[in-house]
Amino acid sequence: MGLGYIGLPTAIIAAKHGVQVTGVDINPKVVEMTNRGKLHIIEPGMEEMLQEVVNSGALKASTTPEVSDAYFMVVPTPFKGNHEPDISYVAAATRAVLPLLKEGDLYVIESTSPVGTTDKMADLIFGERPELKGKIYIAYCPERVLPGNVIFELVNNDRVIGGMNEESTTKAIEFYSQFVTGTLHRTNCKTAEMCKLTENSSRDVQIAFANELSLICDKAGINVWELINLANKHPRVNILQPGCGVGGHCIAVDPYFITADFPMESKIIASAREINNYKSFWCAEKVQNEMLKFELKNGRKPCVAMMGLAFKPNIDDLRESPSKQIVMKVMQSCNNANILVVEPNVETHNVFKLTDYKEAYAKADIVVMLTAHEPFKTLPYDDSKVILDFCGIYKK
Repeated sequence: MGLGYIGLPTAIIAAKHGVQVTGVDINPKVVEMTNRGKLHIIEPGMEEMLQEVVNSGALKASTTPEVSDAYFMVVPTPFKGNHEPDISYVAAATRAVLPLLKEGDLYVIESTSPVGTTDKMADLIFGERPELKGKIYIAYCPERVLPGNVIFELVNNDRVIGGMNEESTTKAIEFYSQFVTGTLHRTNCKTAEMCKLTENSSRDVQIAFANELSLICDKAGINVWELINLANKHPRVNILQPGCGVGGHCIAVDPYFITADFPMESKIIASAREINNYKSFWCAEKVQNEMLKFELKNGRKPCVAMMGLAFKPNIDDLRESPSKQIVMKVMQSCNNANILVVEPNVETHNVFKLTDYKEAYAKADIVVMLTAHEPFKTLPYDDSKVILDFCGIYKK
């Protein structure tokens, strides 16, 4: 249930390993593209694999679920305006398969979820289908993959599998062992849910430390990239690289699932979220200040190249992207400014007119490096331009 950045690769990998899969998505375009063997996301090597499993009949896509032996909820879990988790998509996907469930079936949530979501969905299932209580298997198994390396990581990474009971855990392990070569770690559903949130919150805290260092170093006149490189020479220090914030549907969202339920206990996690959110505002203000300086000095508005919209390098995923937020904030604050928006991994965008990266770099008076895409690293440093490098393209 769900053919997005995780659901579709999971369906493809499972089908590749001999599982008969129906991939379900509410977007007819996604279903149509999938059935033609066309990938609607960017993931190296995956389209060829998609074509193989579609042509063999191992995978088909549909807008409605079909009677199966196992059901996997791989839908978004966004948060509401007040940073409260929204599990309505998981509930909707669960309701869609409710009439199809039968004795002996496996039901698994993969969507990142607040602690207790699996229990809530079990209550939903048994509230509507009380005859299934004790007769189906329910588990939670979060993914652990890196966009751009999904094919390898879906197979080779360890997985945490938490069932509502031992039998459910065992049943889920039996399924995942068909294509996962990493170790499958047994636990209960609440611990598995918290494990996923903990992993991403830990990353958020580590990134916040690097981003906070970048703010300090900017004020102190220190090259943060050199500083981190030197500090990491210590055998027990491993500081991450700063950026213009934190994006994506995991690290930028999951910590709120903890802070919403445990506000008094999650002080460091909440502070990290504040730091990483602030970094994008700080970057936008930096750009605006440089634009004003240029105009005062040259008597005209500058041409500004905003390089990158994706939340991390070499992907097309713009979800919760701080780069996109910075571009929007700068454009909204500068009427009639000549701003060129660049994202080499996206063909078109419904808000921004996109410009080729070489053209934008050549025309720009001010270049703002937001996402460290590989093509940007081929652009020579031009000291006749004002270059604001928030992602470490030119670390020296």
